[in-house]
Amino acid sequence: MLNFTVGPVKQQDSILAIGGEQIPYFRTPEFSQTMFENEQLLLEFANAENNSRAVFITGSGTASMEAAVMNFFTEDDKVLIIDGGNFGHRFVELCMIHRIPFTRIIPTFGYGITKEQLSVFDGKGYTGFLVNIDETSIGVLYDIDLISEFCRKNKIFLIVDSISSFLCDPFDMKKNKVQVMITGSQKALACPPGISMIIMNPEAIDRVKKNNVRSMYFDLKVALKDGERGQTPFTPAVGILRQINVRLKEISASGGVESEIRRRKSIALDFRSKIKKMPFEFVSHSMSNAVTPLHPKTAVAYDIFTILKNEYNIWICPNSGNLKDEIFRVGHIGALSISDNDKLIEAFEDLQRRKII
Repeated sequence: MLNFTVGPVKQQDSILAIGGEQIPYFRTPEFSQTMFENEQLLLEFANAENNSRAVFITGSGTASMEAAVMNFFTEDDKVLIIDGGNFGHRFVELCMIHRIPFTRIIPTFGYGITKEQLSVFDGKGYTGFLVNIDETSIGVLYDIDLISEFCRKNKIFLIVDSISSFLCDPFDMKKNKVQVMITGSQKALACPPGISMIIMNPEAIDRVKKNNVRSMYFDLKVALKDGERGQTPFTPAVGILRQINVRLKEISASGGVESEIRRRKSIALDFRSKIKKMPFEFVSHSMSNAVTPLHPKTAVAYDIFTILKNEYNIWICPNSGNLKDEIFRVGHIGALSISDNDKLIEAFEDLQRRKII
């Protein structure tokens, strides 16, 4: 199987090998050391402020999204949410569930947000901002510099879901005054799904300590406390955390974040240059290096996904809801190469010869 989805993605042999090992007991100094290393490298890769912390949630990215909403906001807050697709809308749903007052910012389809759209909310008493920085459902990368400038000017607490964008696009917590960043194991980290991570700067940590969360599993005060000894409050996905450790060290040894981003960008640009001759339209006018969203001009998007999967053993990423037949996505994360791009292009060319597209 050749995997061009946006998660879970194709994994390197070193990561697969760990998945085949027996899972060790984890309440040990050895596992604590693994967790200390994981936290230190994540903080380094996100360029978090001094005295920042990272916690590891055994759960999907949505688990950490919900934990963030619960721990950093209360009913006294007033939150702005960029609602530009399925994942941005998930923040809307979470704020509704937890009764956090919010206002949606809805971008033009396929586009980012503008300074003019944000300026409407200047001086209006908003206290929080939630954004899925790469709206993966339609492949739009929002302008973090623009969002950061707005939040700093208005003294707004900024939470960035960077689950798909982390290690694919430039991101700097310190430079952009991001209080909280969320990411996950199954995207550019190219490990199995099951672990999501929340990176907090000192301001966010202080907010966690002051907030009384009505939850056992999602109370980040407990996660922070246990993290001081390199542990988690409850049994974590031990095997995945060991895989994350190896992957983080490999990224560090091969040039760090900048080098990893260059690799993602080169694969994305190569694919986009080769796909231009095909009967597809780019959906997004502001694309992340992680994914290319495409609208087929002459075929149904979900049919293309099904045929590639069943007849070519190639997985692209389908969409859902009202976009199911309109858009498919091609991921550029995981253990992919330029030659893998060529195999997908060859499959598309064959679909053209067969008059399927």
